Amino acid sequence: MQEIPLVTLFVLLGILILLSAFFSSSETGLVALNRYKLRHKSQAGHRGARLAQALLTKPDRMFGLILLGNNLVNILAASISTVIFLRLLGDSGIWVSTLFLTAVILIFAEVAPKTLAALFPERIAFPASYVLTPLMRILYPVVWVINMVAGTLLRPFGVRHGSHRVDHLSREELRTLVKEGGRTIPLNHQQMLLNILDLEYGTVDDVMVPRSEIVGLDLDEDWESIVQKLTQTIYTRLPVWRGDLDNLSGLLHIRTILTKLSQGRLDRDAMIRSIRSPYFIPEGTPLTQQLLEFQARERRMGLVVDEYGDIQGLITLDDILEEIVGEYTTEGARQQKTVRRLEDGNWIVSGSASIRMLNRRMEWNLPTEGPKTINGLLLERLEAIPDGHTSLRIGNHVMTIVELADKAVRRVLVKPDRFSSSHSPS
Repeated sequence: MQEIPLVTLFVLLGILILLSAFFSSSETGLVALNRYKLRHKSQAGHRGARLAQALLTKPDRMFGLILLGNNLVNILAASISTVIFLRLLGDSGIWVSTLFLTAVILIFAEVAPKTLAALFPERIAFPASYVLTPLMRILYPVVWVINMVAGTLLRPFGVRHGSHRVDHLSREELRTLVKEGGRTIPLNHQQMLLNILDLEYGTVDDVMVPRSEIVGLDLDEDWESIVQKLTQTIYTRLPVWRGDLDNLSGLLHIRTILTKLSQGRLDRDAMIRSIRSPYFIPEGTPLTQQLLEFQARERRMGLVVDEYGDIQGLITLDDILEEIVGEYTTEGARQQKTVRRLEDGNWIVSGSASIRMLNRRMEWNLPTEGPKTINGLLLERLEAIPDGHTSLRIGNHVMTIVELADKAVRRVLVKPDRFSSSHSPS
């Protein structure tokens, strides 16, 4: 060392500090990479992404290599710095060398490169992967020994060699990712993705048409009344029964009789032959499962039944799709009438309105455990059939019953708390 010129030693020290900065920034850049963007780029054929992904699949080896290189260059830099300052300042140069090199490494080889790598991980990690990959092959025996010793020390703490974190997202974490991707995902697409994630929380009971509101055909009626309903209906599929809904005959698709109906050649026997067997759905079936069932059975409508086989409501494929994309069918016009805003900012809500629908459209926070409609919620809270205009508070809303009929709540005046976050749908 005494024969080496000071200029050469300073150049070597500078090179070692740059190498230290390289290893430090590589470590931070690889760790800071977005795993899902990395996987996408790797599958798209980006070589740097593939190399980085390969390094990250074995994090113990990657860290062993980086720390081996980083500590090697730092210790060598400390030795050269000590020689330089001993030749310049004598024995006191040891302390000066320690302070000088600590400041230089901290600023130029740690804080600055790691901050840069954290801000731009791909720009640092991908080029670094081209260097670290061949280094891993060359130094693999040394890295293997280091990892084996480290694994032996960690084994008493329950850490097993080779175990590594697997990137799995929970539903709530995925919701957060979708929301944070708002700048790159159109707002309507973002809402649909969130609705898909929420679909698993809902059941057919949440979106079905209640039994009392099912529109269909009674075969016991006179033929003129049946024809009038067929020509005036806004629905393409109708349940058909005899006497009442419990004596269900099946489901009728208007398209199968449309030609004869328009030509005046439709009779009762021809219509009955067009009736398809009914499709029953157990209550409580998750919406995601029912969506797949509709697809597998090539059905678009089903009757929801309870454990005793009694019909509780009707659900269509459109009802489930509207949970994802929003209201778009003629059925939406019916739902639109379930909520009406008054000039004073309050709301008139139909008693049959779905609590799930109100929470989604109005951004209210009504309880979803238990009853599925406003009528059911009010009757549960009151524990009796009200006999007049009764008011009660549920959450941030004051609800006043304004219309009763057939022992059921038909219309409710809802006054949202002015200090709550409730507001009209955008």
